[in-house]
Amino acid sequence: MLRRSLLSLIVPAAILLGAVPASAENRLALVIGQSAYKSVPALPNPANDARAVSQMLTDAGFAVTAASDLSQDEMRARLSDFASQVAAKGADTVALVFYAGHGLQIDGENYLVPVDVDPKREADIPIQAVRLNDILNTLTSVPSRMRIVLLDACRNNPFPELSKTAGHGLAIVDARVGAPGTFVSFSTSPGAEAEDGSGANSPYTTALLASAKEPGIPIEDTFKRVRLAVNKATDGRQTPWDSSSLTDDFRFMAGAAASPAATLPPAAAKRTVDEWKRELQGKPIEAANELMVIDGSEESYEAFAAIFAGTPRGLQARDWLDRHRRMLAWNSAVLANTAAAYRGFLAQYPDTDLTATARKMIERLRYRPDPALAVALSVPATNVALAAPTCPCNATPQPPPQQRVNAPAKKRADPDPPRRAGKRPPRVVVEDDVVVVRRPPPTVVYEPAGPPIGIGIGIGIGGGGGYRGNYGGGYRRGGY
Repeated sequence: MLRRSLLSLIVPAAILLGAVPASAENRLALVIGQSAYKSVPALPNPANDARAVSQMLTDAGFAVTAASDLSQDEMRARLSDFASQVAAKGADTVALVFYAGHGLQIDGENYLVPVDVDPKREADIPIQAVRLNDILNTLTSVPSRMRIVLLDACRNNPFPELSKTAGHGLAIVDARVGAPGTFVSFSTSPGAEAEDGSGANSPYTTALLASAKEPGIPIEDTFKRVRLAVNKATDGRQTPWDSSSLTDDFRFMAGAAASPAATLPPAAAKRTVDEWKRELQGKPIEAANELMVIDGSEESYEAFAAIFAGTPRGLQARDWLDRHRRMLAWNSAVLANTAAAYRGFLAQYPDTDLTATARKMIERLRYRPDPALAVALSVPATNVALAAPTCPCNATPQPPPQQRVNAPAKKRADPDPPRRAGKRPPRVVVEDDVVVVRRPPPTVVYEPAGPPIGIGIGIGIGGGGGYRGNYGGGYRRGGY
């Protein structure tokens, strides 16, 4: 009887453990939903998305700070407070930020949009919005085990004047070049626009809520499921994207994984295009599409686009591939931030939504000095005499170099020969058993031909150094 009683307690407990949070470490989350924009139409879903995600994260063991409809100052204050909370919890903390609302890219930088913005031009966005890199830098400035940033923010640009020249969607964020332990997810691929959705939540948040509740699923597999679910829900129009530099395992919910039939295929080693063609050949188009979306590599998309060329799914794959390669090239140009890099991008992609930005960056870089010249000017010169040109009539004759010839020891100086008018002969003396011939400098007579010519030049050279350092280092990338 006692054994049966123990079993009756253990079995239900085991069932419950399949849905409990994996909360061995400290878990903190900041959830922001931006719906009530003041200068553009309101977004119906972000506030709903924030509430639903807050509940899911609470169930997953996170201590959640939720906020909605924040101004720029409020967003910055909440992020600063959140970083302080993470620092207080210690280095074993998982810090997660979820943002739903408008986001856009300006000059290759991603910005999250507060509800109080009212930009008249592109240059207003860096002043009025919150830069994504500032959020990432704030999170990495305090010790933590892991940083997870989830952005349901790739909706269409709501500002008509900006949408004519700014690039679509968000620019690439490569977590692998930042601090280890970072995971970033976009609601759609870089350069594309996400849908707000017709239901209570966006397609991305809907998929996240379902996938994160699955027990025992690593975060990488969770977002593979999110990719596939959103791709299916939008009929291929939207496919989420993520980048990871995680070094530790993370699961939203602890417990045993789902049944093998419901799990994703195991991750394979990186395959070539030809290997993917052999894998996809002969499969139904929807089954092949699932394999491609789950893998998410260029090689799988290129193989799928070649096999199913001309079909709607094949055209979508080709569009994704072209946009992905374009955004990689744009990211390289932005990181280099030289006129040559932007010209190279335009040569490869002359007519895209980023053309106007690339041309603007080239024009802006005209006013940035040559970096090599700036470095040379910043190094103090040594053993070099710099003097402004002066009038020859004021020059002090310098003695010519001494010419030495060998001579017998203990030779006395010859008497000076008779001098001739207007000409001084060389003088021979003995110094330390060496005969030294000293020749007088030639007599030079200058005929004044007008006013002195050196004053203006001297002032010009002296005044030129006052501009050194006014450009190039005082501002971030962008050519200022």
